[in-house]
Amino acid sequence: MSHRTRIILLGAITVAAGVGVALLPRIPQPPDYHRFADHRVFLAVPNGLNVISNAPFLLVGVWGWMLVWGLSGAKRPLFLTPAERWPYALLALGVALTGFGSAYYHLAPDNARLVWDRLPMTLGFMSLLSAMLMERVNLRAGLLALGPLLVLGLASVAQWYVSELRGAGDLRLYLMVQLYSLALILLVVGLFPARYTRAADLLAALGFYVLAKVLEALDRQIFSLGKILSGHTLKHLAAALGVYWVFRMLARRRPVVAEAAQRPKAGDLPQAAHESVKI
Repeated sequence: MSHRTRIILLGAITVAAGVGVALLPRIPQPPDYHRFADHRVFLAVPNGLNVISNAPFLLVGVWGWMLVWGLSGAKRPLFLTPAERWPYALLALGVALTGFGSAYYHLAPDNARLVWDRLPMTLGFMSLLSAMLMERVNLRAGLLALGPLLVLGLASVAQWYVSELRGAGDLRLYLMVQLYSLALILLVVGLFPARYTRAADLLAALGFYVLAKVLEALDRQIFSLGKILSGHTLKHLAAALGVYWVFRMLARRRPVVAEAAQRPKAGDLPQAAHESVKI
């Protein structure tokens, strides 16, 4: 397929997904959403492990911020174009803020506090989507999409919370922002050529996020296995590991063009052979 055809396909799938979600019946938040398995006080902190397990988000976010802005001691530029750093900088900021927001929520879980957990998470989802659009589809279009995507993410949380206050909670838009953005990243990776190496690291990061959702769903079952750690506590660790893998990819990857240029062409003589010919 041509590049144009792939863009049209991507747009058509996105429109179809949006229409499909709009036609779904309202999706309310489960009434027992805030009832986590592990309520234990730990180090004088209520719901201690669910609170403290958010610390990795802060650590990964700070490291990612330093990496993006060249404060981590990296010896080479991470981006072919300076503008590419902005989505990753906002991803790092969103992850660090998630550490604070999620800890604040878990101290006394309710809908009002959940807003401050979900808002920074949408910054992360939308920023990573923008980064993939910039790197694989079109640099300028991906950068221009960053602002609207962030607004959409924040609006999805606001829309959900207002619907809860009206007694008709509806998670459809928020779930699309969270889940379809990740599916769209997979589509972009599958349809468009890479600008950088190590695309498999991105797939591994998404795998950790899927694992996090599974652990979240099995919160009580996992906690019942010896009452050591709950599924939700492990969810925080798996999700933070997924984001770490994204920044790990950023630190280790190379431009595809540069790597291809370093490979010897078919038929080329090794350097030693060239020198022997000269002699």
